[in-house]
Amino acid sequence: MHDSFVDTILPQLAAGSAHTGALGFAFDGLHEGEPRIRVPWRKDLVGDPDTGVIAGGLVTTLLDHIGGLAVWTAMEEFQPIATLDLRVDYMRAARPRTNLLAQAKCYRLTPTIAFVRAWAFEEDPSDPVAAAQSAYVLNRPPTARDAAAKREATA
Repeated sequence: MHDSFVDTILPQLAAGSAHTGALGFAFDGLHEGEPRIRVPWRKDLVGDPDTGVIAGGLVTTLLDHIGGLAVWTAMEEFQPIATLDLRVDYMRAARPRTNLLAQAKCYRLTPTIAFVRAWAFEEDPSDPVAAAQSAYVLNRPPTARDAAAKREATA
């Protein structure tokens, strides 16, 4: 993968928009080729003031956003995408006053759709707060490889 894409573009995509910047999203690098985002715990991100647990809506936003980063990582470039389907399974509450991480893998990339699995966790990816399964529609010009795949599919 291009160093400039990993070092420049992915961090901008992770935290460069108004809403991701406001939420404090920060690119945490590629981990075994998969993008990771870190969200520092902040009082204004808490969903339940009595417990200090980060809001569930933030977890959903985080999983959707890291899914997009996984698609761009698999494509090795930025192209417009849109979330087509997102399912989030909450497994437990996040730990109070603890930073949250999210990581994702694009496990299938077709000419028009990308399929992603993602998870949010504090320290150990095998102990997730939530997991997501999602699909993203790609808005990119067809490539020669796409045309060849289409010919094979119709033959």
